[in-house]
Amino acid sequence: MRLTKHSHACVAVESGDGRLLVDPGVYTPDAAALLAGADAVLLTHEHPDHVHAEVVLAALADRPELVVYGPEAVVGGWVTRFPGRAAAVAPGDAFAVGGIDVEVHGGTHAVVHADLPVIANVGYLIGGRVYHPGDSYAPPGVDVEVLLVPVSGPWVKLGEAADYVRAVAPARAIQIHDAMLSEIGAASVTRFLGTGVLSPIDVERVAVGEAIDL
Repeated sequence: MRLTKHSHACVAVESGDGRLLVDPGVYTPDAAALLAGADAVLLTHEHPDHVHAEVVLAALADRPELVVYGPEAVVGGWVTRFPGRAAAVAPGDAFAVGGIDVEVHGGTHAVVHADLPVIANVGYLIGGRVYHPGDSYAPPGVDVEVLLVPVSGPWVKLGEAADYVRAVAPARAIQIHDAMLSEIGAASVTRFLGTGVLSPIDVERVAVGEAIDL
């Protein structure tokens, strides 16, 4: 498998004949180009930093082979418009695209503030190895080899991020959801989420566009 880190929360996972793109949002400036090379798109929740709806809909219209998965709140209105190509998913679901197995976990977005409603948020275990949690620190309750860890945002606290890594206990952890960080902030996150500080393993910082063979 190959994992490529794109801007903010967007990643691509490739294996065999399949290429999955997760959460191409408005903070991913090359979202349209990335969608052009994807077999399927996995969306965790409705916030625009995770789904650039206009770009995804354009890709669905242009590429009849493209399929999109996400919570009902995201894709519900697309199901009749693109029959068989937009599917609503919920925790407990499983499917395969291009030979890559995907399990759906999670359920709700992390609490931002008590005055704001809690929305649906799913996480995806891809190929039985890579877990993308969307905006949540809820452990999936399954073995995870590579954990993607959100490190910035209005709901994020680094102590909770470290506890999340400890609870999931992956072999490897990689930072995502980082577009809101300055260079100083990103370096600080890497330091605090490093071995011997808050996290039992280094939560790696991967450059945008960098690919990692797993």
